[in-house]
Amino acid sequence: MPSVQNTKQKITETVKDLVFYIVGSSLTATSICMFTAPNHIAPGGVSGVSTVINYLSGWPIGLLSFLLNIPILLWAFWEIGYKMVAKTFVATVILSAAIDILGCFIQPYRGSPMLAAIFGGCLDGVGLSLVFLRGATTGGTDLIARLLERHIRSVSMGKLMMAVDGMIVIISGFVYKSMESVMYAIIAIFVSSRLIDTVLYGTDIGTGKVLFIISKKNDLIAQEILSDVDRGVTVLKSRGAYTGHENEVLLCAVRRYEVAKVKDIVHSIDKKAFLIVGDAGEITGEGFRPVGKDDKTLKEILHDGKKGGGSAQ
Repeated sequence: MPSVQNTKQKITETVKDLVFYIVGSSLTATSICMFTAPNHIAPGGVSGVSTVINYLSGWPIGLLSFLLNIPILLWAFWEIGYKMVAKTFVATVILSAAIDILGCFIQPYRGSPMLAAIFGGCLDGVGLSLVFLRGATTGGTDLIARLLERHIRSVSMGKLMMAVDGMIVIISGFVYKSMESVMYAIIAIFVSSRLIDTVLYGTDIGTGKVLFIISKKNDLIAQEILSDVDRGVTVLKSRGAYTGHENEVLLCAVRRYEVAKVKDIVHSIDKKAFLIVGDAGEITGEGFRPVGKDDKTLKEILHDGKKGGGSAQ
């Protein structure tokens, strides 16, 4: 019976993943096909590069996005492992297909570029949030920054990502021969980032989830979380009240969208692990809400978390 229950749970989680990926990708694809691409706005990322190449060559944006992501995904498979990249691969395929399929039906908006940047950023932010909530990304500069950071230790992932996106936005300005395209792209990036912050973290990005993990394979689980989720883990000494046996409990503070990734790691290593997931009303410390500082943007939070995790680091 336990095996049947586990199978049903895996199927349910897989269906949820696909639903979130499809809905999220559809919203992001609508942002590209209706608002940003028709108005010569390339707000960074692989989709931004694809939009620029589409302008020059006429090739489909979705197909270009998929082709450009292939070497990035292969690099990630090689360095990070297939378990943590598999969901991103699925989400990338769905998004690429959604861009080209919806592009055949959606009527482009060619009115005010400012409105295009704002509404495009909104749809993109909500769409990406749904993908992030299920432990995946859509590839692109997120993966590039993370992979580069493994080799360039002196530069944070946030700075690497902003550098890559910045170069794409600047290049798009030269291609479109318009400084306004650059400014509208910056607006779209800002709106998208703030929407992702709101969807993932609510109005207070100092919140998150706290996980307690009890397993006979705590060492392996801790190492996987440290390397694949970039979150700290604290080992707490414990003693069973009934058995009196000494044991260890892993404590890990994460963002809401990272919970699914941690659960996948735990269950892939020890299916019998005891896992408790609770709400953290406020998390103050490096990687979450800095003491005495204003809220950070999504990109600063997501990629400044290499050393993050507060006391759990």
